Amino acid sequence: MNQYTYRAEYSPDYGEYVGVCLEYPFRYSRAPTAHQAIEGVERMIDEVVAEMTAAGATPPASLTDRQYSGNLRVRTSPALHSRLTIEAHEQCVSLNQWVVQKLADRKTIPSLDDLF
Repeated sequence: MNQYTYRAEYSPDYGEYVGVCLEYPFRYSRAPTAHQAIEGVERMIDEVVAEMTAAGATPPASLTDRQYSGNLRVRTSPALHSRLTIEAHEQCVSLNQWVVQKLADRKTIPSLDDLF
């Protein structure tokens, strides 16, 4: 079994779950349960990886196996930059610390980890 990153989400359009592999975004599997959708896409990705390996190609590394530097460059508007700088000073922290805190506290969509 591979070590890729999988997610399943219910699709009202299909009336079933869609399992996807984040490293292969155009590969998916539909099934009545989230577990079955993940199993289906896992089998598909195992086949893709076997084909790639047989052809001498290198499959992509999983997102969790990659080494991240911790450096993230973000471009923003001058107005937002100014506002964040002022907020950071009000909190007596560096701009970097303030932005990291804001990003860490932000919840956009719940992850599967939030459900368990």
